[in-house]
Amino acid sequence: MSAEEQDAIIAALASVVDGIAATLGASCEAVVHDFRRPEKSVVAIAGSVTGRGVGGAMSEIGMGILARGDDAANELNYLTRTGTGKLVKSSSMILRDSSGTVFGALCLNLDITALNQAHALIGELAGVTSGGAVPTTTFANDIDSVVDSIVDAHQLRQSKPWPELSRTERLELFQNLDERGVFAVRGAAQQVAERLGISRASAYNYLARARTVHGEDGTDQDGARS
Repeated sequence: MSAEEQDAIIAALASVVDGIAATLGASCEAVVHDFRRPEKSVVAIAGSVTGRGVGGAMSEIGMGILARGDDAANELNYLTRTGTGKLVKSSSMILRDSSGTVFGALCLNLDITALNQAHALIGELAGVTSGGAVPTTTFANDIDSVVDSIVDAHQLRQSKPWPELSRTERLELFQNLDERGVFAVRGAAQQVAERLGISRASAYNYLARARTVHGEDGTDQDGARS
């Protein structure tokens, strides 16, 4: 792995994001992420779809890509909704160096809110129902907001507070957070602990147990596929 090579790729892409955004128009945002600094991964950005700037944080989607490491693949044409209600069509294209190491991503975010509203109106007039709900994604300049959002979303899906979760449910929560790339962020264990109302030591303990039960090879302690 060559840091110089990775820096050169980042620099080359950073110089073209303005051209990408200008070509696709005001509804487009082009972003270059450097996964080597996940807390402030945005190193270049043009457009203002998500409201972030240079030094901003990656979203949940980016953290999931980060968690998959060199096994990550491009995420293309997925829909999310921002906290302010914008419907966004996005593509995240991973960056690899010559050794195959994943170290960043080029992301395009297109605000299709107005287009979707027009589509819905036409569909209503034609008697066609719309599709299902689109998941909301947190885009923020600080990684803490993204981590908090992921933890809160898991809590809401459990429909009960931490003290009422069974041991299995607690381990599943930590496993899921780990798979989403949360613990790749510096200081995330402390932040997760505070969000759940437990000690940092307890958070590390649950994380270690979750990784033991569901190993990095995707198997549990008995060798069964999880």
